[in-house]
Amino acid sequence: MTTQTNLLLSYYGDDLTGSTDVMEALASNGVETVLFMDLPDEALLQRFGHCRAIGLAGTSRSETPDWMDENLTPAFRWLKSLGADICHYKVCSTFDSSPRIGNIGKAVEIGRTLFDQAYVPILVGAPQLKRYTAFGHLFAAYQGEVYRIDRHPVMSRHPVTPMAEADLRLHLGAQTTLKTRLVDLCVLAAADADSRVDNLCRDADGMMLFDVDSPESQSHAGRQLWRLRQDGGWLVAGSSGVEYALLTAWHNAGLTEGTKTFPLPGKADRIAVVSGSVSPTTERQIHHATQNGFAGINLDPLELLGENGNAALEQAIAAGLSSLKSGESVILNTALGPSADRGGDIDRIPGSRHRLGRLLGTILRRLVEEQQLTRAVIAGGDTSSHALRELHVQALTTLLPLPQTPGSPLCTAHGTYTATNGLQIALKGGQVGSDGYFAQIRDGLQA
Repeated sequence: MTTQTNLLLSYYGDDLTGSTDVMEALASNGVETVLFMDLPDEALLQRFGHCRAIGLAGTSRSETPDWMDENLTPAFRWLKSLGADICHYKVCSTFDSSPRIGNIGKAVEIGRTLFDQAYVPILVGAPQLKRYTAFGHLFAAYQGEVYRIDRHPVMSRHPVTPMAEADLRLHLGAQTTLKTRLVDLCVLAAADADSRVDNLCRDADGMMLFDVDSPESQSHAGRQLWRLRQDGGWLVAGSSGVEYALLTAWHNAGLTEGTKTFPLPGKADRIAVVSGSVSPTTERQIHHATQNGFAGINLDPLELLGENGNAALEQAIAAGLSSLKSGESVILNTALGPSADRGGDIDRIPGSRHRLGRLLGTILRRLVEEQQLTRAVIAGGDTSSHALRELHVQALTTLLPLPQTPGSPLCTAHGTYTATNGLQIALKGGQVGSDGYFAQIRDGLQA
């Protein structure tokens, strides 16, 4: 494989929406980025040889430690082979994870061994996303207020990985025997910050968590990450706050030229949306959309997963096609908010969450194919990871960042499958976006 000699960063995203979040942050600031759905062959990789960042979209946020052992090792090995200065294991900015599902500590163990590092830096705070870490504790905004993550109205009740601990050192301590040291806000702001950080790192053996609670501390943390990097590639873990922090360091070093302007793509006559999110944010977005030109179709996830699932699938596709043929955009969802969450019943069926995501992807592919749609949306982080693969997309690039709702850009799909090559598609996490998000994507306008 040819080494990409101009790479600043390679990364693995633990779900698809998190992966596009990183791509958006980089592309918006002049770092051309491509996101691959699977390990690319040499020909596909060279199509994007001009890019300065390369991502690999994964599903580890919803996977077990055994799965990570089998799948993260080759992924990390490939990313390391690219020769980027930094390799980032990207996790959600809410850090939701558990020993059994999406174990961040386990992923760090695997990467730390492969990259042969004494410690792995961890950076989670991202003020751009209203995520903050202070003295090791994580805070996140919701509906205009900032909550400690274990008291967050949504993340403390996440259906799969509820956050019951705000101290990220304790949270990680339940997932790994690696110890976590802290570079806190006071250390970052100190006049002798470099020597104090060096002292913390000198005999570190595990992880090093960097606080970020503001643009200032983010800039300080980014400078430290870039200063501390080692030859041969350096693994870091955390949210897209890693990229936001590094961008300042890169700009100050003259490695990037700053923000990039993207032309508006214009309005699409119709779009199709599939959603597996149970978030109240997505619920509000669906209600807003159905009041602004979208047809809403509620799907029963248990019917799709049941013995008559094929019939339920065809009925869903027929309903979506009917709305599209009448000139409406359409949203098909498996849960309209937390009150409609069927997660308990779904989890009684082995492998059902992943399969439900794939079924939603099949529905979307059929709608795009049969109506020759040029734009679409998948809502739900875990849903997106499994659904997009059913569209036979091989890579994504950023078409239009949405700076007022970062983490949910409109992308261009690339691949050899004619119906979806060139498709404009947005992947939206459950907590991401303003109430008018779906109409905004349909209309091709920045927030």
